[in-house]
Amino acid sequence: MESKKILIIEDEKSISDIVKFNLIKESFEVEVAFDGLTGLNKALEMNPDLILLDVMLPSMDGFQVCKKIRETQSTPIIMLTAKEEEVDKVLGLELGADDYITKPFGMRELIARIKANIRRTEFIEGSSDEVTDVQSFGDLEIDMNRYEARKQGVALELTLREFELLKYLAERENRVFSREQLLEEVWGYEYYGDIRTVDVTVRRLREKLEDDSSEPRYIMTKRGIGYYFRRP
Repeated sequence: MESKKILIIEDEKSISDIVKFNLIKESFEVEVAFDGLTGLNKALEMNPDLILLDVMLPSMDGFQVCKKIRETQSTPIIMLTAKEEEVDKVLGLELGADDYITKPFGMRELIARIKANIRRTEFIEGSSDEVTDVQSFGDLEIDMNRYEARKQGVALELTLREFELLKYLAERENRVFSREQLLEEVWGYEYYGDIRTVDVTVRRLREKLEDDSSEPRYIMTKRGIGYYFRRP
């Protein structure tokens, strides 16, 4: 099986060296960039299977890099941050990152997240040739196998995580799920993040899906419990 390519964009050499060493032991191919601009160029040139992206970088910070990558690529991005501040985690997710991990982190946890995100991407790519399964919910169409959603015939630019959340809820319409349940089921592994991750993803999804995100018709909130999908 072809080795998966990981791009590490991290300016602290001591961190990038140990991460690279452990990923090579796991049979990954690894490239490293030590500043944001170089990392962005490498991401666009090598089209990696996953990117580990530090927030604090010289020349261009991780948020800017993430935003630029998302303009052309859907490559899974895990943000690395030394900050515990909620705003950094939220901003990374809002710019299209799939995941975040706070320094210092354990290698087992990091590798588990990397493998989970790559498996998810492989599953989607492997599903692209399956029989189309399009389900309609009012003016919204969701192709469950091809991971595509259309509103009034226009394709929605959803990240992988946003689509997975939409798909999960739509397949179980009217069932209410807590944030903890969604973290476990949609994120696909023992997630070490906090429930704010779900709220951010729901907000981004509503902004793309709803005519008026302040008055949603599809992704509904059950106050004090969680979220559910409602057919308009």
